Amino acid sequence: MSALISSKPTLSFTLASQFISTGKENPASLSWSSSLPKLNLSITTTSPSSPLNLLHKQTFVVEAAWTRRSRSEAAKKPNRKSWKQRTDMYMRPFLLNVFFSKRFIHAKVMHRGTSKVISVATTNAKDLRNTLPSLTDNNACRVIGKLIAERSKEADVFAIAYEPDKNQRIEGRLAIILDTIQENGIIFV
Repeated sequence: MSALISSKPTLSFTLASQFISTGKENPASLSWSSSLPKLNLSITTTSPSSPLNLLHKQTFVVEAAWTRRSRSEAAKKPNRKSWKQRTDMYMRPFLLNVFFSKRFIHAKVMHRGTSKVISVATTNAKDLRNTLPSLTDNNACRVIGKLIAERSKEADVFAIAYEPDKNQRIEGRLAIILDTIQENGIIFV
């Protein structure tokens, strides 16, 4: 009996690989993919309702759900930062830090990646301490904002970021400093 009779659809795979090149097909190509062996894959089916025939009709799209982590995966790595948290340091590299004490105002612009200070201004400096009537009033805030803007421009920094603390509002003396910096040509990102 040389004939095979079956009610199930038959499926055959043909896999051919050429590991030995028979000549230079594209000698000018220097890409990494040209160095890989050619692989031919053919699929033949005998049943029209086979699931493999449906593959040709459907297009495969990688869903976003494949990239999300499940809750159990997130629980295994609780300290993993999000993509934004990991890339924010490079997208907005210069960060403004403002500190108000009872007696002085301190402001500095730092590079996030290297933690180097780009520009500093404080009312505790000798020249400002002796010339300003008050070291914490609105006029002192305007002077600090102007100094930070000038010194940042000298260091070729024209865009900085400011991240307020969790419950901090941008108002009062802080708003005066930020507005003065912006008026003097620094962009907030």
